[in-house]
Amino acid sequence: MAKYDVEQIRNVAFCGHGSSGKTTLVDKLLNLTGAVSRPASVDDRTSICDFEEEEKAHQYTIEAKLVHFDYGGKHFHVADTPGYPDFIGQTIGVMRAVETAAIVINAQAGIEVNTRRVFAEAAKAGLGRMIILSKMDGENIFFDKLLHSIQETFGPACKLLNVPVGLGPEFRGVVNALKVPSDTQGAVIDPASIHTPLLETLIETDEEVMERYCEGQEPTNEEIARLMVRAVASGTLIPIVCASAKTGVGMPELLEALALCCLPPSAIRRTGKKADGTEVEIVPDPAGPLVAQVFKTRVDPFVQKISFIRVYSGTLKKESAVPVVDQRKPVKIAQLLHMQAAESEPIDEVGPGGIAAVIKVEELQTGSCLGEVVLPPIAFPKPMVGMAASPKAGGDETKITAALAKICQEDSTFRREWDPQTKELVIYGMSELHLQIIRERLKRRDKLEIELKEPKIPYRETIQGNAEGMYRHKKQTGGRGQFGEVWIRMWPLPPGTNIEQFATKERFPEMKEIHYDPEWNFLWIDSIVGGVIPGNFMPAVEKGFRERMSKGVLAGYQVQDVCVEVFFGKHHPVDSSEQAFKTAASMAFKKVFLEAKPALLEPIVRMEITVPEKNVGDINSDIASRRGRVLGMDSAGGDYQTIIAEAPLAEVTTYARTLSSITGGQGSYTMEFCRYDFVPANLAKEIIEKAQRKEEEEEE
Repeated sequence: MAKYDVEQIRNVAFCGHGSSGKTTLVDKLLNLTGAVSRPASVDDRTSICDFEEEEKAHQYTIEAKLVHFDYGGKHFHVADTPGYPDFIGQTIGVMRAVETAAIVINAQAGIEVNTRRVFAEAAKAGLGRMIILSKMDGENIFFDKLLHSIQETFGPACKLLNVPVGLGPEFRGVVNALKVPSDTQGAVIDPASIHTPLLETLIETDEEVMERYCEGQEPTNEEIARLMVRAVASGTLIPIVCASAKTGVGMPELLEALALCCLPPSAIRRTGKKADGTEVEIVPDPAGPLVAQVFKTRVDPFVQKISFIRVYSGTLKKESAVPVVDQRKPVKIAQLLHMQAAESEPIDEVGPGGIAAVIKVEELQTGSCLGEVVLPPIAFPKPMVGMAASPKAGGDETKITAALAKICQEDSTFRREWDPQTKELVIYGMSELHLQIIRERLKRRDKLEIELKEPKIPYRETIQGNAEGMYRHKKQTGGRGQFGEVWIRMWPLPPGTNIEQFATKERFPEMKEIHYDPEWNFLWIDSIVGGVIPGNFMPAVEKGFRERMSKGVLAGYQVQDVCVEVFFGKHHPVDSSEQAFKTAASMAFKKVFLEAKPALLEPIVRMEITVPEKNVGDINSDIASRRGRVLGMDSAGGDYQTIIAEAPLAEVTTYARTLSSITGGQGSYTMEFCRYDFVPANLAKEIIEKAQRKEEEEEE
């Protein structure tokens, strides 16, 4: 790899909705610049970028890929990103490594769901943006309408940089709107009519050039190049270019536009923090302190873990030891690689603006910061669609743990949790499609087949009244017997109760000590006097309570929000034992619990649902039908609204399907646990009866 000056480097992410032609455009650019000579086609499954087996099978991008080429004295790093919102985490990750987002819009389909999403994510990341209208050779393109919708949705800063000559099968060229030629025959819009507004948008970024322009002096080519970077960086201009990767028309002009419009690393201001919290500006200086970040991780079946690193300052060299934030020891960087999709070549060093990969460095994770400056964390969306996963083949329990750990490393929008209450391994992704692709990957890469089903709801059990009772455990089987007697009182303990104010001598006159578990909101009070239960048996009494609470009483769900006072008991000098008192405590708990108005609790989640304004009424009605309630609404920008609501988890486990159906795929939502609340009596009865039937079947 040649050594490039930081001002020669251009980092750009091609993003947009699925099937907009991003991968085909990138493949064609690699061929056009001579970076890759072999022909490539998504349809023929020979794409340079879509090399994963799942991508070939489905014919769409699943993982972001990094490629590079040289053109016009500049070195381009290009990221080809997935087009479906199910894989948005891949796009968000690479946006941390680039300065420009090239948003690809299918000229036939227009603005789609993920077009809006990636445009907003690019703005949030502070990137320069340009728009590529692809598939200009397609049928039924209404160019005026398309341009109007782009400017209406994304603002007047969106301006044509070139104008198509002909549309559909007649698409045969583009005309430069900055340098209008004498012959513009066939252009669908008169380039001269948009030349002046476009030029003035550039000139407005520089007062000196503006003064000369007002005096009749046009800006030079060098000035236009400088002003273009400034206008794109500030967001006052979002250039639009037209092309067809299939026919090649407009592709040379696309290369020219990329060279003109894409931002150098110095065009975006980046900051980080030192260890003491002091904010510092990061300057792309090869001689400066090292500042770099892992923005993507890939687990390869052959070379194992690959960490993709963007360098912002300083120089990263092979065979070097570098400090990593939150690591006590420096990390050894044995080898640096320059990636070309699935291929790689070794390099000696990478400077500011550069992107490289390292292999088998286990200390590095997506988001890891190399150097001594802490960069902002990459804000990945939280996965909300959960499914219970189990291996198809017996004995693969250990294998599934290791395989899912690899998925977690390479996909920041995937997580796994073991639910101790339901005894299920629950995996979470962005959608059912996302989880299905992960399932396919596990089968191919790890030779592991898993089954997915809807996860059980982690209900809880509690009480609504007070009760008192006892249980005597007495057993004689020859020789030493078993004896233990425990008397208890039970009270509801609402969440948020002040324990110090609740557990007082006024309420519990004989209280000796208390034991409180905040996780279960469980308080038990030792009021034993006179040694009726010897002190050495009291830990066994607590253990009996806890075991019963973990097993549940009504339907096998964990008990919470309960206070128990042990106030009397009996023991036998020979037959009493820890086991006897543990059993007596467990059975006393069960008996008294059933007399204290037992009830089921269900998890309530808080939801933030972002949808087009036209769908707000339907969403509100749907939430109400799910026993939920709308708390409020906020504007989400454009014609979108965010609805804030609460609903029982049991009613929204498959909400992604409904939301997609109502909004035509244009909605998104987040969900997080809020609290537990009582299950309505009629539903509670059904749940309890179902659990009891299952228990009877298992006993048979």
